[in-house]
Amino acid sequence: MAIEFSRTFLLRKLHQISGIVPLGLFYFVHLYTNSTALNGGKVFNEHVGDIHEMPYLLFIEIGGIFLPLIFHSVYGVLISSESKPNVFAYGYARNWFYLLQRVTGIYLFFFLFFHILNFRFGLIPGLNMTPVAGNAHRAFGIVSDEFQITWVLVVYILGVLSTAWHLAYGVFLFVVDWGFVIGEKAQKLALYASLGLALVLGVTGVNAAFAFVRPCGLLPQVLCEAPRITTDRPSSGTR
Repeated sequence: MAIEFSRTFLLRKLHQISGIVPLGLFYFVHLYTNSTALNGGKVFNEHVGDIHEMPYLLFIEIGGIFLPLIFHSVYGVLISSESKPNVFAYGYARNWFYLLQRVTGIYLFFFLFFHILNFRFGLIPGLNMTPVAGNAHRAFGIVSDEFQITWVLVVYILGVLSTAWHLAYGVFLFVVDWGFVIGEKAQKLALYASLGLALVLGVTGVNAAFAFVRPCGLLPQVLCEAPRITTDRPSSGTR
């Protein structure tokens, strides 16, 4: 029993860590890159190209993204299958938050599988068949064409909102379970902070998604950078 308990304890801790680092950090980078679409396709394509030119990118994707993602997703589904929701018997906010954490986790399990096949590999029949990987110069157009399909855009918006909640509330669970936040008052403040983080991430992510549909997303266009224009100037010695 002691060995079984220790293994479960370790797996749960690894599950929490993998959700914060590296997956949490990757999400922030992903969110930033998508947000560059607010300034137009050229800017977005340049940032995607910079990512594609990173050294050891394949090793980073496999060791820093895909393997942690597979572990976090599969073990998260196992945890969800073992949980017994009691929100109707005990309708406390924390119970509803925990249920929402499990629901968003299950949705993200299928959403991320769809997302990776769709944009990373271009393997969804009837949808985009051109992967973003290796086509950075066409990245904005690939995503924009997909988001013209209403149900695809809705799926991605739900994915963005689910990720925002799952990550933000996951940070709260992490700092509480690991003993970084102790005491009722401190935990309440941490909870409020996580709710605020979920709101910021959700709004930012949704706006970034709409940036592929209309310039500047849902923001007034005056708030976004005008397309950069470069001109070739003659050298000082040329008349």
